[in-house]
Amino acid sequence: MTSIPHGTSGEPNPLTALSLDRLRCRTSMKWRTYPADVLPLWVAEMDVPLAEPVVRAVTDALALGDTGYPAGTAYAEALAAFAEKRWGWDGLAVERTAIVPDVMLGIVEMLKLVTGHGDAVVVNPPVYPPFYQFIEHMDRQVLEAPLGADLRIDFEALEETFQQAVAGGRRAAYLLCSPHNPTGTVHTAGELAAVADLAGRYGVRVVADEIHAPLTASGADFVPYLSVPGAENGLSLMSASKAWNLAGLKAALAIAGPAAAADLARVPEEVSHGPSHVGVIAHTAALTDGTAWLDALLTGLDDNRRLLTGLLAEHLPAIVHRPGEATYLAWLDCRALGLGDDPAEVFLERGRVALNSGLPFGTGGTGHVRLNLAASPELITEGVRRMVAALD
Repeated sequence: MTSIPHGTSGEPNPLTALSLDRLRCRTSMKWRTYPADVLPLWVAEMDVPLAEPVVRAVTDALALGDTGYPAGTAYAEALAAFAEKRWGWDGLAVERTAIVPDVMLGIVEMLKLVTGHGDAVVVNPPVYPPFYQFIEHMDRQVLEAPLGADLRIDFEALEETFQQAVAGGRRAAYLLCSPHNPTGTVHTAGELAAVADLAGRYGVRVVADEIHAPLTASGADFVPYLSVPGAENGLSLMSASKAWNLAGLKAALAIAGPAAAADLARVPEEVSHGPSHVGVIAHTAALTDGTAWLDALLTGLDDNRRLLTGLLAEHLPAIVHRPGEATYLAWLDCRALGLGDDPAEVFLERGRVALNSGLPFGTGGTGHVRLNLAASPELITEGVRRMVAALD
């Protein structure tokens, strides 16, 4: 299985299309949480206009009054075609998919299928904070198997945690973040096969959050978890939400490996009522006709990774930064700056730049911040300038 590289699409860089004044007209979380003097480089919203095919599809639906309940398999068919073309994966079977409201609510439904009350769900911190919140809210216990110092899966720690998770004959699940948020790590085919082997030996069910799958950097190859040997009883969640900035248009797909089809069939019918029909239309259009826009975005993100790396090396060399292989998020180790456990608080108060605190990401988050790279080069440069000013 070979994924195709992204290249020059001929589309303009969407990250440079909107001015700061225009962005401040937005009413979403990124632009309304903090006062106007704060530069927001935190929550995973992108500073981009929507891809034109998405705008056209949604506008046509609204003009038609096509705002009812979702139906059909167009979204799954679009994702299957995208997966085959983009990642060389022809194993996404439409009949083994289910539409869910979004990736996190889909994860909850998948965990309900393979675990019970009080069972353990293993995660790899530092990791996306809602993993903790949703798992605990559904009365499961979180067990941590921290990433290694190289920000990759530590298989010795993972095996020890699997042993703990299934002790006493309890069921357990492993919530795999792939690509990993916040580190941007892209797990290799070998690593994913090792995950499947380990999970099979201990009877742990794997649920893979693959929402960032389309957002790989140049030279990085995303491997779908369900494509590796031994992953036949795995479950995956995918969406066009992150890659095309569609968080406000709710829709995602749960995908089952061949041996998990019966599990997926047990998802209650009412779960399919949660996604937005307009969201399904938007996501389908993105996957089908929005790949040129995506390629332009990926090129812009590659440029921004290089820009941030250079800015930090020049102005904040004490910050440790490994450019991610995917996502539009940068994970910054600020411990050498001596700003305490939560540098994001210092950068906000003294520099008026909003970054995500590392603390909610679990073990390994202390002294770290997460910076959103899906902004114009000018705003990233200004963000670093404000970080520097916070140290004066």
